[in-house]
Amino acid sequence: MSTNVAIIDYHMGNLFSVEQACRNVGLSPMITSNPTVIEENDAFILPGVGAFAEAMNNLRELKLVDPIKNILENGKPFMGICLGFQLLFSDSEEFGYTEGLNIFSGKVKKFPTFSPISSKIKVPQIGWNQIHPYNSKKWEISLLKGINESEFMYFIHSYFVETEDENITLTYTDYEGIKYCSSIEKDNVFASQFHPEKSAEEGIKIYKNFAKRIKQKD
Repeated sequence: MSTNVAIIDYHMGNLFSVEQACRNVGLSPMITSNPTVIEENDAFILPGVGAFAEAMNNLRELKLVDPIKNILENGKPFMGICLGFQLLFSDSEEFGYTEGLNIFSGKVKKFPTFSPISSKIKVPQIGWNQIHPYNSKKWEISLLKGINESEFMYFIHSYFVETEDENITLTYTDYEGIKYCSSIEKDNVFASQFHPEKSAEEGIKIYKNFAKRIKQKD
């Protein structure tokens, strides 16, 4: 049963921690920027840490935009992490306007300087925070199956996603009184603002569920 996973390398960080998490759950990961090799795999992970505009520029220069859109449409399991989650949306206001992959409708916005419950927000958000179910029934059939509702996951980000389609929202997170979408799932696509590979045993459960999904798809 094939479990080859392409970890898409567009020079934006955290590749090896994702690779290790995949190996820990019995997957066969390959870090690659080659569009042909990427499309030949059984599943895909788009990780990332850094600036949205730079990421999109790298994806264009590496000729990865169309291959990513193709694999998102082909029904094979796909996971987006942190910046890889944000890139799936329409656009970002980081360093001005930048168009994203536009797979889902929504905008990437910076945390405001102040919030309803705090005189000043510490940005970026770094550390553990809770993920709450947007829809409990959806949670139980998602890659979060087996994880307790309102579990803590590891975050590091200054920007958050404001979705335009509530139907894709899997979880939300509250940071200093600001509630935002922290993960989505639709069909073959799961993506999260938090880092499952940095979220201890509970985060690794997501990779285990991802591995099960790949084997079921085979």
